Amino acid sequence: MITQMHQFQQASTRYYLGEKLANLGHYVNKDRTILLVDENVDKHYADQLQGWKKLVVPDGEEHKNMEVMEQIIDGLIELEADRKTMLVGIGGGMLTDITGFAASIYMRGIPFGFVPTTLLAQVDASIGGKNGVSHGMHKNMLGTIRQPEFILFDYALPLTMPESEWCNGFAEIIKYACIYDASLFAYLEENKEKALAQDVSVLQYLVERSVDIKTKFVLEDEFESGVRRWLNFGHTLGHAVEKLENIAHGKAVAIGMVAAAKISEKIIKLPSEQTNRLIRLINDYHLPVTMTSDRNEVFNIFRLDKKRERDSIHFVLLTEIGKATTQPIPLDELKQILQEL
Repeated sequence: MITQMHQFQQASTRYYLGEKLANLGHYVNKDRTILLVDENVDKHYADQLQGWKKLVVPDGEEHKNMEVMEQIIDGLIELEADRKTMLVGIGGGMLTDITGFAASIYMRGIPFGFVPTTLLAQVDASIGGKNGVSHGMHKNMLGTIRQPEFILFDYALPLTMPESEWCNGFAEIIKYACIYDASLFAYLEENKEKALAQDVSVLQYLVERSVDIKTKFVLEDEFESGVRRWLNFGHTLGHAVEKLENIAHGKAVAIGMVAAAKISEKIIKLPSEQTNRLIRLINDYHLPVTMTSDRNEVFNIFRLDKKRERDSIHFVLLTEIGKATTQPIPLDELKQILQEL
C-alpha cells in the first residue's frame, strides 16, 4: 500500500493506493462517520459495511439531481450529523460527485472522503475536488470545487463490475494518454488484451499513472483557469451525447474524443493518421466512436456549457497524441463543424 499526501490550495488530501475497503475503519472514526452508498454497492459490500451508519441512494446517473440531494440532507439530519461528522462516499463517479456536494453544503461544510469502486471513479471522478449534480439536460450544472480529506483505492473493487462498465472506465485513461502521455497511449495499445482480461498488475499501473496525471493537473490549476481545462478533452461533446443518447459517461467521452480529434484536424491541422490511431484504440477497448445524436440538439446543449465565454467555447484540441491545447471556437463556427462531422 502506498500513501501520498497532496496539498491543494485550500485543503490537503491523503491517497491510500492499494488499500482495502475492509480497513476503512483504520482511517476514520466509525462512531463519527456516515457512509453514503448506492443500491448496487450496498448489495455487493453490505457484509463489509456492517455496523456503520449508512445512507443508501438509487444507482444511476439519472439520480444525480437535487431531489436525491434533498433526500441525502434529510438523512444526515435524521442521523444527527454535525459539523465534525465525516461523510464517506463508496461507489462510482455519480456517488462520489453527490457525496462531495452534500458534504460541501450540509451545515456549510463537513469533512468527507471517497472509496471509489469503479475503474472510472478511481482514475477520474474521485480526484480533483469537483462535486455536483446535474440539472435538466445539463450535466454537473450545480456544484462546488472542494477536496476530500482522503481517497482509498482498493484495486479489487472494480473487478466486481460488469464487462460493459469495465470498458467504460478505459475512456478516461485514454483521455490522459491523448492530452499528456504518449507512452501511456502506447502502453494501452500494447496491453489491451491483459487490460480487458482484468489483469490486476495492469489495472494497478493504469490507475496509479492516471491518478498521477490528474493530480498533477489539479495541483497546477485547481480552479480550472488554465491547463486543467485539458482534462475536458472529449467532454464538451461527450456530456451532450451522454444526455441525448442516455449512454454511460465513458462511452460518451469516447465519442467526444473522436469528435474533438476531427475538430482538431479542421482547426489546428492534427494529422488524420493520429485521429485514426485514436479510433483504433477506442475500438480495441470496446467503446463507441460514432455520434448518432441530432447535431442541432447537441449544439443547443453546447450553448449552456460551463466552458462557454460569451460567443465562444473553450475547446480542448490535440496537436498530436500526448499533447493538447485549448482554443476558443466561436459558436457559429462550431455549429458548422458539427454539421460536417
